[in-house]
Formats: sequence, structure tokens, C-alpha cells
Amino acid sequence: MLHLPWLADELAEREHAGLRRRRRVWQPMPEGWCELDGRRVRNFAGNDYLALSTESRVVAAASEALHEAGSGSRGSALVCGRTRWHERLEQTLAAFEGQPAAILFPTGAAANVGTIAALARVGDIVYCDRDNHASLVDGCRLSGARLRIYRHDDLPALQRQLERQESTGRTFVITDAVFSMDGDLAPLPELCVLAERFHAALIVDEAHGTGVFGAVGRGVCEHFGVEERVAVRIGTLSKALGALGGFVAGSETLIEYLWNTARTQVYSTALPPAVCAAATAAVEILSEDPTRVRTLAERCRQFRERLTGLGVTPRSGSAGPIVPVVIGDPERTLEVARRLEQRGFLVGAIRPPTVPRGTSRLRVSLTIAHEFDALERLAIAIAEELQNVSTVETPSP
Repeated sequence: MLHLPWLADELAEREHAGLRRRRRVWQPMPEGWCELDGRRVRNFAGNDYLALSTESRVVAAASEALHEAGSGSRGSALVCGRTRWHERLEQTLAAFEGQPAAILFPTGAAANVGTIAALARVGDIVYCDRDNHASLVDGCRLSGARLRIYRHDDLPALQRQLERQESTGRTFVITDAVFSMDGDLAPLPELCVLAERFHAALIVDEAHGTGVFGAVGRGVCEHFGVEERVAVRIGTLSKALGALGGFVAGSETLIEYLWNTARTQVYSTALPPAVCAAATAAVEILSEDPTRVRTLAERCRQFRERLTGLGVTPRSGSAGPIVPVVIGDPERTLEVARRLEQRGFLVGAIRPPTVPRGTSRLRVSLTIAHEFDALERLAIAIAEELQNVSTVETPSP
């Protein structure tokens, strides 16, 4: 095997900076638990917000499809991989989103990259939020359009960019609905105003919004009442819906266009039928029982109030189940996360390049499976370990 000597040096640099990631063995379990390297802990790092991944109806639907259709789809959706399970899921998603049609992608990231690259092209201009998910940024770059970065906390600067643009092509404004590391919401009403004023198409990724925000769980667009003012809404099945895949719901024309042009969909093997069956059941459950959305909101309110009462302030502006606690230094962040794990809590330790330097943080993810007692114990543990780590030197790696 060819030896690449510089790789070891670069890994050592990451180790020294506290930025090296290590592979671990993780086993999901019901009721907000998981097994990590053989040890049972409460899972506050995942995105199964509505605890649908272990819902009996979801599991039964996947099992039935697995026995009937096998483990894989056997081809791309365009060639031979679009089964009746795929068709039913697309119809279910379209109905849930209140749109005429929907199209599936193998992942949420593939939906972002494929949709943006299909809609924007050389000669166009795309305005991409600084805090957008990497797949949105990648889609912008792959499109060949001119890329401009803006900040959702400084919309006057975005307005000035729009006022002085000289592009004769099409204009797109692209944003996450919920920013996954800060947990704050995009200012969609204000973005809609700017998009309408400057004839731009607003594209919104509801990855962390679907099932979490809105009266029936359609996301932040529903929450703000701007669904009909957004040109393209992208979603994922792998978070609150507990399955896998991405989707776009919209007009028949939009979906037909993406079916013919979105390369990440055209040239990817389709989702396994069992995954489609599971996702369909999850969407049906959410449609039938949107009280899950309100239950999750109550859990989030309780946890934030308890943290604040203990003197721990979550990152300003965060909402919903993503609760960031900024520590700053990556090594100290890892140490706090390690101590929490020893106390039985798995919490994400997020470091650069995922977040800017100096903003390493704990990223707590809440679900409806986390009862108040677990939230109480985690809040106390975070407050205590933040104090403990601030008074001792973290050993150098």
C-alpha cells in the first residue's frame, strides 16, 4: 500500500490542538438511552427529537418492507430503484407539506447539494448564510454561481449586497431554517421581504425544523407563516422523523425538474424500501398526533429554565432541542464532555472546524424520550463539571 507520510504529521497536529476525532462504537437504544463502547448512558447527542426511530409502528413498517423487498433498492430511482414504497413516501410527504409533489434523495446532504446545483448555474449569484450546513455551502460552490456570504444577524449588510449586485442572471438566497450548531432560527419573514424586493428565490433547509417547529410540525416556515413565500423547501428524514434520506416538496414542475437534473438523485442508489416504509409511518404518526411537537417544546423550555437557574447560560438565540453551551477551548470542552460521560450522559463536544475557533461547545440535543428527571440531573451535572474543569488544568494530550 502506498505510504502517505504527511498524514501522520497532520493527525498529530490535530491531536495537539484537541481537534482529532476518534471512532467509537455506539448502539442506539429505546427511551433516550444508548450504549457507548459497551457502557449504557443517556443519549443527549443524537437528533431523534420525536423518538420515532424506535416507535413500534415505525419498526414494524420497516420490518414488513424488509421481508418483502429485501435490504436494498438495487438501483437508482431513475433506472429501477423507485418502488411503491418510494412512491407512497413521496405522496405522504407531499400531503404533509401541503404541496402537490415531492422527490426523495439518499440523504439530507444530497438533497441540499443536488437541489442547489440543479437550480443555480454559472452567471447566477447565490447568497449563502455564514452558518449554513456544509452541504448547502457545497451545493453553492458546485453550482458554478457566484457565491456571496452573509450573516443572518446582519441583514442590513445582506440588503446592501443585494442593492449593489450587478448579476444579470438569477438570484438565490439560501439558509438553514435552524442553524444546527447554534440552535437559532433563521429570520425567515425578513428574508422573505428581501427576496421579494430583489426578485430572489429563497431556498430553506428545514433539516432541524421538520417535526420540531410549527403547529403541526412542518418546520420554521410554518412557525413564521411564510410557507407560500419560500421558493424551495428542503427537508430530511433522518432527524425528527427517525429514518434516513432527504426530500424536496413543491410544485409538480419543480419536482419534475429536479427528477431530471439533480445529479445526487439521478446518480445515487435509491433509499432501501424498508427505510421508505419507516419514514412513511413516522410522517403518518406526526400527522395524526402533532402533540409530540408541543411535548418536545415543553421539554426544551424546562431544560433551559433549569440550566439558567443553575447559572449556565445557553448560547443566546438558541431555540428548540439544540442547546449549545459555549466553553471556548476545545480541550476543556472535551474534558467536560468526558466527565459528563463518566456520569452517564453522552453530550456532543463540538470543535473547529465545525464551529469557529474560540467557540468550542457542548451541544445538548433533547428529545421527548428525556423525562424531566433526566433533564434535571443533566443540568446539574453540566453546571458542576463546568465549575470543576474551570478550576483544574486540563492535561495536555
